[in-house]
Amino acid sequence: MTLTRMDNVGIVVESLDAAIAFFAELGLKLEGRATIEGEWAGRVTGLAAQRVEIAMMVTPDGHSRLELSRFLAPPVVADHRNAPVNALGYLRVMFAVEDIDETLARLRERGAQLVGEVVQYEDAYRLCYIRGPEGLLIGLAEQLRQGVPA
Repeated sequence: MTLTRMDNVGIVVESLDAAIAFFAELGLKLEGRATIEGEWAGRVTGLAAQRVEIAMMVTPDGHSRLELSRFLAPPVVADHRNAPVNALGYLRVMFAVEDIDETLARLRERGAQLVGEVVQYEDAYRLCYIRGPEGLLIGLAEQLRQGVPA
């Protein structure tokens, strides 16, 4: 059997509403929101009696999803939000954008902070990392010329 696609990337947050608003400003659309609980859910995650509110966000092309989760029970046990990009096990999400400067301006209005600076890689990309809601590390990439793999 072979892999068919990557289904989603999951991020745990404290404020689901703020995270939804931030990623909607970036261009993702809210696909659905629900509370997940019950014996079956705990068997999947190994957390037993879990109760989690989730929101599924989808990219404009419909191919990628971001699952935002706010755990109601059990309580969150670790906080990696301010870890640097080279921390073991730390994840970041990278999004392709049409105009990195315009995207940064809109996201700054929602509290985003540039981590380093916007840099250009050859004549192919402009790239940067930002801290989004709750310190989440997010990458932005603007493709400058056609034919460069995304």
